[in-house]
Amino acid sequence: MQFVNLAAYDPTTYFLLLQFRVVVTGIVFQLIFSKRLSKVQWGSLLILTAGCVIKEIGHDRNAAAKAGSEDKNIFSYINPHLILILFQVFSSCFAGVYNEYLLKDKGVGVHIMIQNAFMYVDSIVCNALVLGVKGDIAGAFTKESIKAILQPGVVAIMVNNAAIGITTSLFLRSLNSILKTFASALELMFTAVLCWIIFGIPVDIFTFVAIFIVTGAIVLYARHPVVNLAKTEIIVEKPKTAETV
Repeated sequence: MQFVNLAAYDPTTYFLLLQFRVVVTGIVFQLIFSKRLSKVQWGSLLILTAGCVIKEIGHDRNAAAKAGSEDKNIFSYINPHLILILFQVFSSCFAGVYNEYLLKDKGVGVHIMIQNAFMYVDSIVCNALVLGVKGDIAGAFTKESIKAILQPGVVAIMVNNAAIGITTSLFLRSLNSILKTFASALELMFTAVLCWIIFGIPVDIFTFVAIFIVTGAIVLYARHPVVNLAKTEIIVEKPKTAETV
C-alpha cells in the first residue's frame, strides 16, 4: 500500500494524510483492549494530530512555492486514492495495536525475539505469494536482482529497518501504542531541527507552531498517560494445612 499510495500522491501529501493515524490508533486501541481513553487523553491526541498536520501543510506550501505552483485546497486531497490511503492508515494502526495485544496478552509467555522471527517470516511468505501471483518470483533470484540487493546502501536500509522493527516490539512490550504515536510525532519535529542544524534548512513558522502544539500535547498527555501493562503469571500461594505446619 505504501508503494501504491506514493505513486498516487506526492510525498508531502502522503505524509500529511498519514497523520490521521494518531486518532485512528486511539480508536483501535479502545476496541482491542476494551479500554476507554479519558477526555484529556483524547484531547492530547487531537492536539497532536493538529500539530503534525500543520507541520506537513507548511512543508507542502514551501514545496509549492519552490515549484512555482499554486497552494492546494482541501478538496484537492479528496479523490478515489483517498480510500486506499485510509485503508493503509487503518491497516498500519490495527497492526501496531494488535502487535501490542499479542506481546502483552495472548503471546506474553513467548520470547519477544521468537515473535519477531515469526513476523519477519510472515513478511517473506506474503511477498513470495505476491511475486508468485504476478509471475515474478523467478526474477527475484536472478544474478542482477541479488547483486542489486547486496549494494551497501540497500543492506544498510535492511539492517536499519530490522533494528527499527526490533526496537518497536520492545517499545510496545514495555510501553504502548498511544505513546508510540507521540514518539512518531516527535520524530517529525526532531527531523526539522536536525535539518536546520546539519543542512542549514530554515525552520519556518509552520514548523515552529507545530513544535509548540506538539509540546503542549505531550505535556497534556503526561498528566494522564495511558497505562497498559502486560499480563503476568500470578502465583497463588496454597493455604497452609495442619500437616505442612
